[in-house]
Amino acid sequence: MHTKLICSQTGEEFSVNELHNLSTAGKPLLAQYDLDAIRSRFTPAVVRSRRERSMWKFREVMPVDSMDEVVSLGEGCCPLIKAHSTGPFERFTNLFIKDESFNPTGSFKARGMSAAITRAKALGIKAIALPSAGNAAGAATYYAARAGLECHLFVPEDTPPANIIESKIGGAHVYMVNGLISDCGRLCRQACDVHGWFDLSTLKEPFRIEGKKTMGYELAFDFADVDGTDELQLPDVIFYPTGGGTGLIGMWKAFAEMEQLGWIGSGRPRMVSVQADGCAPIVKAFQEGEDHAPMFPNAHTCASGLRVPIAVGDFLMLDAIAKSNGTAISVSDKELMIGTEEICRHQGIAACPEGGAVWKAAEKLLDDDWLKSDERIVLFNTGTGLKYNHLFSLDGIPRIDQHDENWMETIEA
Repeated sequence: MHTKLICSQTGEEFSVNELHNLSTAGKPLLAQYDLDAIRSRFTPAVVRSRRERSMWKFREVMPVDSMDEVVSLGEGCCPLIKAHSTGPFERFTNLFIKDESFNPTGSFKARGMSAAITRAKALGIKAIALPSAGNAAGAATYYAARAGLECHLFVPEDTPPANIIESKIGGAHVYMVNGLISDCGRLCRQACDVHGWFDLSTLKEPFRIEGKKTMGYELAFDFADVDGTDELQLPDVIFYPTGGGTGLIGMWKAFAEMEQLGWIGSGRPRMVSVQADGCAPIVKAFQEGEDHAPMFPNAHTCASGLRVPIAVGDFLMLDAIAKSNGTAISVSDKELMIGTEEICRHQGIAACPEGGAVWKAAEKLLDDDWLKSDERIVLFNTGTGLKYNHLFSLDGIPRIDQHDENWMETIEA
């Protein structure tokens, strides 16, 4: 169980047994654990021995006092898939895809919601609220339903219809806003103040990051399995599609915890933040050497998970990128949609546009000699492409008239 919460900027401490959003400095709170106290009993061998197929096999470094409190739908333990070196992928010999579409509700958001709603329920919360531009809405809906909590969602009008529909039928109260996710966040905060709902916005509560960090723990075990060894391993480079950035920050936190536990050494993957050209606040800040990323003007992209014009954890992302000798890069909507189709056709993975973005970013950085073709590279496909069918067209698909005697001529040679 976590022992305290600290402000990510000032180090000010807060109780884990009280409700908190941001610190008094207006920055994210991070859960801290007595890792030295659990080091002898929380080992890789213990994790491997556990039968449950979920991220809660890492329970000692999760926000829970008892497994009876856990609100779970079987999240985590998503496959790490070695990419076939075919077609546009043939230049890479050690490329892997961490496919988060295997999570409940079809995306990595399930990890964060499981952890956050577990702790919210334990602290007596009855209703949660958050803004979402996509997959977080569905995840919040179903974990809240599992926990018996009310769920209120503020979503931009151009949120993928699949996300809105899954939230509506899951019992959430959905409010469509004529603006960006930042506008939704402002309205959500005002509604929370009036109605007493708990704000579960990205990094505005301490525990979504704890669920997301399990991606970092899993990678270490994944690569041990790839090598057929008990020694935990990390990849050379991680490409992560960055909106709010909780996953990138969470994995960086996981690596530090694993080092303190004695599971890994001081080496770290180079962290690559990938954004869309039309909404690239972290890329712009990184290229300009800034510690913070101001609001990105006129934010737009078809990849809804990347349409986050300002992030409360900007300084944490930029710090991880810099300390890992990583980088930040953006791609166009045209490029990321091509990348999505390439993953689908050559890897057999129903990728989301955010997954397409990291693939095209990897190609660009290989062209620029920033990557080596034989490095161990992980691309995160953060969700299923099935929720983005509205971005594709049925044009060009041949129609067959079953009553036409010459229908066989329609078949492509």
